[in-house]
Amino acid sequence: MSHSCGGASSSCGSNESQQAALAQQDNAITRSLGKIKNKILVMSGKGGVGKSTVSVNLALSLAKKGYKVGLMDVDIHGPDVIRMLNMTGTLEPPQSENELVKPLMYNGNLKVVSLEYMMRDRDEAIIWRGPLKIQAIRQFVADFDWGELDYLVIDAPPGTGDEPLSVAQTIPLLKAIVVTTPQKVALADVRKSINFCKTVNVDIVGVVENMSGFVCPHCNKTVDIFKSGGGEQIAREFDLPFLGRVPMDPKVVIAGDDGKPFLSSEEDSPSVAAFTKIVDGVENRMPAVSPLPLFNAAGGEKVADCGCGCQSHKN
Repeated sequence: MSHSCGGASSSCGSNESQQAALAQQDNAITRSLGKIKNKILVMSGKGGVGKSTVSVNLALSLAKKGYKVGLMDVDIHGPDVIRMLNMTGTLEPPQSENELVKPLMYNGNLKVVSLEYMMRDRDEAIIWRGPLKIQAIRQFVADFDWGELDYLVIDAPPGTGDEPLSVAQTIPLLKAIVVTTPQKVALADVRKSINFCKTVNVDIVGVVENMSGFVCPHCNKTVDIFKSGGGEQIAREFDLPFLGRVPMDPKVVIAGDDGKPFLSSEEDSPSVAAFTKIVDGVENRMPAVSPLPLFNAAGGEKVADCGCGCQSHKN
């Protein structure tokens, strides 16, 4: 009986090999995500609204609360997370074929993965088409040793392109935080982000209105010299939770350039106070609870994952 591939047997074998590698990667992704309780995609309709600032400070704030947190930068063309945290480490290659790659450790509770720290020249332009970006994002999940996490915060590029779509298709039970500024142009774009989440079945934790008003550097009072209230309006329009508004503060820019995130600091500032409430809102809406009990295939007993990997608690 002749082979259905005919003369293209080598091509057929190559396809089978690719499918096997893809299935193996799918299994690795499933194992990795099974140890992560909450996955949060931080996204925006347009650039320049402070999405990465929100991502970095959210991850750091949750880590300061004692949670185990991962921060994954999937903004392939403009990865800023490493610079905003002033991290200078380099990628350590695994010692064996089956060993996972170690993320950078910002502190004892925060792990960070970004394409930038894998590059020899961090100023080199990333000129990739969709398939390469998709594969990189899958590898960020499958090939890195995230371990047990309470939260994985994912910083996506603006818009609804390859990166957020790949994250949504790769990570089940993903939830999103949408960041906007109060201006009409930003609100028009954020509607697209909200509709994107509806299309790919990603629940939205809430809307953050960033750069809402201005914190005076002299008196530390918030002045509405810019618009405010647009993010809250869009949240009402789509019946979404409104997490809060963060005023524009010159100290945020200075601290960001110095690699010392400001919104997650202990500084006495209206912007810090506002962001603290936003973090509390995320924590309340996405509690760090263990996965639902599983059934032991061997004995049929129900075992709950206690978070340490031992699965020794039985009902």
